[in-house]
Amino acid sequence: MPKEKRLTNGFGAAFDGFRETILYEKSFKVMLVIAAVVVAAMFYFPTGPLEKVVLLAAIFAVLVLELINSVVERVTDFLKPGHSEEARLVKDLMAAIVLLASIGAVIIGLIIFVPYIISG
Repeated sequence: MPKEKRLTNGFGAAFDGFRETILYEKSFKVMLVIAAVVVAAMFYFPTGPLEKVVLLAAIFAVLVLELINSVVERVTDFLKPGHSEEARLVKDLMAAIVLLASIGAVIIGLIIFVPYIISG
């Protein structure tokens, strides 16, 4: 298979996965809405380039971890159909990872935006 065709197929698969996530993963949709609000705030307040980079890194970290969480949940459901303690624990651990990243992102957002809000 030519290199260009493999690249096109790879992008197609990635977009299919992204579409699947947007259609069926409620948590991801909520996080996208929050990300959009943060990006709007980034341009509303006079944030500097470094602040923008930090906010975008936090946004993408949370979104990527939520995607990984979705994959792990689906793989776990495939490998351990039904309810099992092992499957529950794996899912809970992944949820904890996303929660921790989300808390970190909120803290970053507060550190960056609160001074602008207070001085506004």
